Amino acid sequence: MNLLYANDRAGEYPASYYAATRVDFAAHTPLQGDVRADVCIVGAGYTGLSAALHLAQRGYSVVVLEANRVGFGASGRNGGQVGSGQRNDQDDLERVAGRENARRLWDLAEDAKGLVKSLIADHDIPAPFRHGIAHACWNDRQVSHAHAYADRLQRDYGYDKIEPLDRDAMARLIPSGVFKGGVVDRGAGHIHPLNYAIGLARAALAAGAIIHEKSEVIRLDHGARPVVHTATGKVTCDHVILAANGYLGGLDPQVAARVMPINNFILATEPLGARAGHVLAEPVAVADTRFVVNYWRLSDDNRLLFGGGESYGWRFPDIVKTVRPALLDIYPALRDIRFDYAWGGTLAITMTRNPCFLRVAPNVLSASGYSGHGVALATLAGRILSEAVAGQAERFDLMASLPTPRFPGGASLRWPMLVLAMTWYSMRDRLGL
Repeated sequence: MNLLYANDRAGEYPASYYAATRVDFAAHTPLQGDVRADVCIVGAGYTGLSAALHLAQRGYSVVVLEANRVGFGASGRNGGQVGSGQRNDQDDLERVAGRENARRLWDLAEDAKGLVKSLIADHDIPAPFRHGIAHACWNDRQVSHAHAYADRLQRDYGYDKIEPLDRDAMARLIPSGVFKGGVVDRGAGHIHPLNYAIGLARAALAAGAIIHEKSEVIRLDHGARPVVHTATGKVTCDHVILAANGYLGGLDPQVAARVMPINNFILATEPLGARAGHVLAEPVAVADTRFVVNYWRLSDDNRLLFGGGESYGWRFPDIVKTVRPALLDIYPALRDIRFDYAWGGTLAITMTRNPCFLRVAPNVLSASGYSGHGVALATLAGRILSEAVAGQAERFDLMASLPTPRFPGGASLRWPMLVLAMTWYSMRDRLGL
C-alpha cells in the first residue's frame, strides 16, 4: 500500500479546515516526456518549495515533482506552530554535539523562524505570523523543568522571549484550569500551514522554478547525471533533492531506514462564538507536555483546532474517536460541541528526533524526519540544501552531523517495535508520570 493514496484521493487535498480556507492555486500539469534541469526536487512541501525558491533565485533551472498537490502532505495539514530551537532541547544537543555546535544549532533554529517571517513578508504570503506558543504542564515537576529551561536559555543563549507562568497565570490563559503552569514563548508563533505552502510555491514559480503536480516519482537512477522517473516522463539533471519526508516510501533505502512515517490528527470544531474566550484568553497556540503531544489554537473564525493522537499503520483510525477524549480532558465543557472537520496526515520521525540530513550520493541530497518540528526547520532546510548544491555545505554538514541511526528491525519490524514503545509512553501519560 502507498501512503500517498492510502487515506486520500489522488490529486486532491484532504477535507481539512486548511483546505477549506486555502487561497486559490491553480493545478499544475503532470510531467510529460523528457525534461532537462539543473536540479530535480522530489516533493512540494516546505523543504522542496523552499529549496526550489532559493535555487531559482541563484539562477539554477529547477523542476519540482509532486505526487499530488502542492502542500498535500504534512506541510498542508499540521498544527501551524513555528517553534523555537531544534526538536531536541539545548541540554540534549550539548551532550550530543558539544557546546559550540549546540550554539550553532540554536542560531540555525532562530534563523529558521526569521526566515519564515521574512518569506511571508517578502512574498506577500497569505499566512500571517501570529506570535506566541504556550507550553502547558500537567504536573509540578514539568513546571519546574520548563521554568528552569527558560532561565537557562536566557542565561546561556540570550533568549529572553519566554515568560514563566504559575498555575494561576496559566489558568488565566487557558481557563479550563487543568494545568499546573508552564511558559509562553513570545518569540514563537503560528500560521496557516497550507496557505504558507501555497505562498512558497507562488514565490518559487515567480523566481523561475517549474512545478509538476500529480507526478509521483517511481524510480531514481543514480549517476553523474541522475534521472528521475515518473509514469509519464523523466527528468535528467545534475542534482537531486529528496524532500518527500513521510511520503518518500522506498525511493531511497538509506533515508527509509532512518526516517519513519507516523500519522497524526486534528479536529476543527464549529465556530465557538463567545465560548472561544473560555478556550484561550489570547490568540496563542498551545502544546502540552504529554509524550504524545496535544496541541491547539483558535482559528480566525474562532474554531478550536485541536491536534493529537498518533497511529503507525497505513490506514487512519476514526479521527474523532481518536482525538476527542484528549480534547475533553482539557475542555470538558465542550462535550456538546460539533466537529466540522477531522483530518489526518503523515509526518516523519527519527530514532533520536534529530532531523535527518543525508548526502545519499555525491549529487543526491535529502532532508526529512523533522519529528513534529518542521514548519520553520523544513523551510530552512530548503535553503540549506540550496547552499549545498551551490557548493556551500557548512550548514548542511552541521545538520548532517546530528546522529540519526537506523531504526532497529528494518522495515518489517520497526512499526511493531515503535507501537510497543509508544504504548508504554501513552500509559505513562495516563498515569501522570
